[in-house]
Amino acid sequence: MALLKVKFNQKKRVKLAQGLWLMNWFSVFAGILVFSMGLFLKIELRKRSEVMDNSESHFVPNSLILMGILSCAFNGFAGKICYDSLDPAKFAKWKPLLKPYLALCCVFNMLIFFVALICFLMRGSLDSTLAQGLKNGMKFYRDTDTPGRCFMKKTIDMLQIEFKCCGNNGYKDWFEIQWISNRYLDFSSKEVKDRIKSNVDGRYLVDGVPFSCCNPSSPRPCIQYQVTNNSAHYSYDYQTEELNLWRRGCREALLNYYSGMMSSMGAVILLVWLFEMSVMVGLRLLHTSLESITNPEDPECESEGWVLENSLKDTFKSALENLKKLGKFNQVEAGAEGAEGEEGGKTPAITTVS
Repeated sequence: MALLKVKFNQKKRVKLAQGLWLMNWFSVFAGILVFSMGLFLKIELRKRSEVMDNSESHFVPNSLILMGILSCAFNGFAGKICYDSLDPAKFAKWKPLLKPYLALCCVFNMLIFFVALICFLMRGSLDSTLAQGLKNGMKFYRDTDTPGRCFMKKTIDMLQIEFKCCGNNGYKDWFEIQWISNRYLDFSSKEVKDRIKSNVDGRYLVDGVPFSCCNPSSPRPCIQYQVTNNSAHYSYDYQTEELNLWRRGCREALLNYYSGMMSSMGAVILLVWLFEMSVMVGLRLLHTSLESITNPEDPECESEGWVLENSLKDTFKSALENLKKLGKFNQVEAGAEGAEGEEGGKTPAITTVS
């Protein structure tokens, strides 16, 4: 029994073709939207590529850009088919291409669904690339005189100000690295010498943070140096008082920003996928309803359209049998080639008569 079997007369076939033509052009605009989202996400990721460890995060925007281009191409082609289906003479040239085209549509829709899932599941990969990238970026914060790294201080400062964050996981991350350049340290000072000697790596570590970690909404002037030294500030206890520094780490801030963006895009792509599936089903109904016309000379006659010629179970069984036959056919061919090789390898015996 056919799946989703529907009876059509000429009027219904014309309405279906016109409706599909319109839906395909809506799908072209949806493809442009998907392409634009991928381009926007790629630009947003490139803005902060210095604090990302690898280029894996660009898989999602690249996939969106590709899906957008393919969507425009596929749906533009389908719109032309639907328009020509109103004229039997024009539709005849498309008949041999419809089955391969519908198979490609199935593959395309599976790819769209896969990209939508990736948008929701990319958080874990993005978390690791941000954690490592920010860690490396903070190490290069002081290298304002080093070619290729002189921009990192500005990048980190602008990032912390824009996203209202501090450090990788929090403000204490700055205590573990030397973020002040040696150029601005007085090595004749006893305090500087003592701090450098107290570290195995010979780094100048302080319990302070860059100015960009300061929260301008705090009524108290920013305490960015000697953050953990209660005696250095009047009426201050860093363990109990609400610090005037951003509490949230930049990894969490960026992760929430990009994850929220990707989740929204994933939801949009799922809607596009549902729309594409409905277009594909409609195109299959139009294809089968036009092929099943018993009398081509009578355009008014009724016909039947279906999505699958047999039930889902029977179609699945038939596909498995075809795969098995294909496997056996390949084995037979391989066996035949082996036999021919053996026969070719035998040398005929030559007898000599004396």
